[in-house]
Amino acid sequence: MKNQASVNDDVQLVEHLHSTVKKIKEEIGKVIIGQDAIIDQLLISLFSRGHCLLVGVPGLAKTLLIKTLAEVMDLKFSRIQFTPDLMPSDITGTEIIEEDAVTKKRTFRFIPGPVFANVILADEINRTPPKTQAALLEAMQEHKVTAAGVSYTLDEPFFVLATQNPIEQEGTYPLPEAQLDRFMFSLWLDYPSFNEEVKIVQTTTSQYAPNLSKIISAAELINFQDLVRKVPVAENVIEYAVTAANKTRPVNGKASDSVKNWISWGAGPRASQYLILAAKTRSVIDGRFTPNIDDVKFAMLPVLRHRIITNFSAEAEGVTSVDVINTLMGEI
Repeated sequence: MKNQASVNDDVQLVEHLHSTVKKIKEEIGKVIIGQDAIIDQLLISLFSRGHCLLVGVPGLAKTLLIKTLAEVMDLKFSRIQFTPDLMPSDITGTEIIEEDAVTKKRTFRFIPGPVFANVILADEINRTPPKTQAALLEAMQEHKVTAAGVSYTLDEPFFVLATQNPIEQEGTYPLPEAQLDRFMFSLWLDYPSFNEEVKIVQTTTSQYAPNLSKIISAAELINFQDLVRKVPVAENVIEYAVTAANKTRPVNGKASDSVKNWISWGAGPRASQYLILAAKTRSVIDGRFTPNIDDVKFAMLPVLRHRIITNFSAEAEGVTSVDVINTLMGEI
């Protein structure tokens, strides 16, 4: 009876998640016009306990989108503007010396940095040196921060959204592959359509001020994240995801000629994990109780795009990682 009751609870939770995501998208739509695919992928990453890298030219509302998402979900939001002079302690926090007013005894006290929030906007993360970029690594992977030998656990849920400008690269520090691999999705924002841009101009140049409702709490979000981990996956779907990751590796004997000719390094096991997590999340958001191969295909581009390193031959022929992924999808 307990097992049946647990199954019924999970079924209700799937239905609740399906309706909740609809409401979240409606609220975000009051502020963000268009970018429906990006919003869908952001939500999938969030419910999968993943992090996102958003790449887009200035003015595409990357910051506004992330801030709105945090507000609708009633999560603590923190923005870190990455600059060349930013230090690791500016992100994680620092210790200060305090003197007791009575005993005059001096002690150290830790002042938490902006990383102690639920949603972190790492704005233009490639504009700060690797030492400061690395300060986010422990937080993203372990959900904790170490300062002066003491570890501090971050509040859950914890979600890092980093932005990059793909145009101006002078004076920037490209993220190392180890840190790129920590991001579940790499999302590229496109320009809005003509009609969307007309609506954007109409709303942003008027007195329109949307009143956003808080749809979900942190506790509910954690419950939904736990639900995703319970979703069963058929063996053939897992094998499809692993095959997709395997075929990006030139050292794999079964790799296609295109991969061997154009790729230096392929995706690691974390790609396979994220493909399945994304497929699980997409299925329950759609109100389905198990993912299929189409769900894995949906996740291939954002999961693999930043995990495939093209070689000189690919660059000479104008072949990008996206071209390789599209070729792979046709081959598998």
